[in-house]
This record gives sequence, C-alpha cells and structure tokens, in this order.
Amino acid sequence: MTDSDQIKEVLKTVKFPGFSRDIVSFGLVREVDLAGDTAQIGIEVTTGDPSVPEKIAADVKQAVGALEGIESVQVRMEINQPQQQPKPGAGSSPSTAGNPAMQQVKYAIAVASGKGGVGKSTVTVNLACALQRILEAEGKGGVGIMDCDIYGPSIPLMLGAAGRPEIENDLILPIENFGVRTMSMGFLVDEDTPVVWRGPMIMKTIQQFAQNVNWGELEILVVDLPPGTGDAQLSLVQTIPLEGALIVTTPQPAASNVARRGARMFDKVNVPQLGVIENMSYLEGPDGSRQALFGQGGGQETAESLGTQLLGQIPLDPNIRIGCDKGIPIVVSDPDSAAAQVFMAIARQVIDSLVKK
Repeated sequence: MTDSDQIKEVLKTVKFPGFSRDIVSFGLVREVDLAGDTAQIGIEVTTGDPSVPEKIAADVKQAVGALEGIESVQVRMEINQPQQQPKPGAGSSPSTAGNPAMQQVKYAIAVASGKGGVGKSTVTVNLACALQRILEAEGKGGVGIMDCDIYGPSIPLMLGAAGRPEIENDLILPIENFGVRTMSMGFLVDEDTPVVWRGPMIMKTIQQFAQNVNWGELEILVVDLPPGTGDAQLSLVQTIPLEGALIVTTPQPAASNVARRGARMFDKVNVPQLGVIENMSYLEGPDGSRQALFGQGGGQETAESLGTQLLGQIPLDPNIRIGCDKGIPIVVSDPDSAAAQVFMAIARQVIDSLVKK
C-alpha cells in the first residue's frame, strides 16, 4: 500500500519546467497528505508564466496517480508573482533565475560537515583559493565564498578579508581578497557581538546573501555551511540550486559517523555529493614517516557508505593553521607545500566533476 514517503519519492521525478532539477529539491513541495485512496499535494511556486503551475500539476497527478492504491490526486497550487520573469539557464533556479545577483553564478557547491571542529572553514578557504588559481590559469570566471556559518563566521579572518561591504544599485558588494569574493556575517557585526538568532532570521539572512549580494560573474560559488542539519542548511538548499556538496570529516569514527548522517540530508533534497575530504589525516615527520594521530580510514569509509569518492587526505600541517590565523591560506602562502598540493588536486577534481554534470 502506498504511503506518504512513497509519494514524496515519486515527486522527485517531477521536474520544474525548463530545468533539470525536480520540484522537491527546489523546495516547492509544501504538503503531502494521504486520505484513503486520495493523495493531497501542496505546491508553492514563484512564476509569472501561467503554463508552469499547470504543467507541474499535470505532471504531479500523472506521477502520483500511477502509484498503487491511489485513485485520486488533488493538487493545491499556491502561486507567487516574481519581480522579474525567471528564465531557465546555468546557475539559475525558480527562486533565483530572475535575480541579477545569482544569474552570473555558473555553479554553486556546498561544503558541509556533520559536526564542528573538523576544519570545514579551513578547507573552504583553501579550496576556494585553489579553485581560483586553476580557473584563472584557464581564463575562466572567478570564485566566491558565501559564509553561511551565521553563529561563528570565521571566513573573513582566514581569508584576510576585512571592512564593511558597500552597496551599489541596492545590492551588497562582496569583499575580495586573493581574487576570491566573500560575503559573511562577520562583515556585518562587530567582532565581539554575539549573533543570537532563531531559525527564521537565519533563513532570511541566507536568502539575502543569495538575492541581495552582487556576486558578479562567478564560475563557482563555494558555500560554507555551519555543522549539522538545521535551519541554515535547509534554507540554503531551498534558496540556491546547488550543483553538489562536499563532505568534510576527520579520520576518527566520532567525526566520520556524524559526517555520514549529516550527508544524508543532501540525499533527501536531491543534491549530489561530489565527494568526501578527509582533514587532519596524518602528521608527517622530517624523515617522511606518517603518524595517524586521529586514527585512519574514516574518510574512505564515509565515501564508500555514501556511494561517492574520497577526493583527498589533507595532512595535519601547522602551517595550515598559521596561514588561516594570519589571513593568508597555505595555498597562497606556500603553494608548493604538500598540503597546498592536496588542496589543488581536490580543486581539480571538483572542477572536472562539475564540467561533467
């Protein structure tokens, strides 16, 4: 007998007209109820094209109506009018395609972890700098970082970016350093001011970062998520069409087990997992010997359990920490170091994965 979970699964096959992404991953499904043999589906869509909700409703009825035991499908459609007419295209979604702030962003990827303390923001900054170096050499667009860690915004410190963003044509201009454009709550509040916010304010801030920041022409926007699977993560995947997610963990089971649980969130919202990055993998001595201070194998086990690949193992190098504390990531300060080379190799794989999609 069909249940609500089966209905939600089949709704993932319904594409938003003109896009390759489905209505579930875009966060358009608001309600799924089953009363006897009648399925009731609530959809909220922003569009100025009357044919779009009609097509979605028809596709929903066809997909859900094919399930065993379903005799009737009722679709309740809530339609919001956009300020501008969305146009399908690279880097756009039903909520952002008509928004000039995101129209020139080709790929958006998330960097996530199940728990704190695994060096996720350190990985984000160095990965962004590595992506920037590769893309610049290839003559392609730039790289940006959207720091969605609202409570502990550390990206500005690690990237050496400071100051107050300016506003031009009602859009916030991100702060740029080392060729990487950045927007963070750290630019908007004083250093000693705590951010004591509930979920709705966090969601609104993330939406503003996506819709009210002039990112300009970017090849890749790297989104640094706070640890866990709370309001910030869910708001992000409903606001920005993510091309994929990177999962950061450390080798020990305490981190890798939580990372696996956190990564499952992306499966539920149809965001592909680009791979796993294992941080603090080993300490290399002067003689080349390696010590696994935090155990070993966690990254590979996490990748295998998620059905994705282990992109790289980042060594435990004090210069990584020193570089971030000084605001000069090791990819910039010491590009020939072993750690920097790992970041560059990971960046190359990420670019190749996005191009193949």
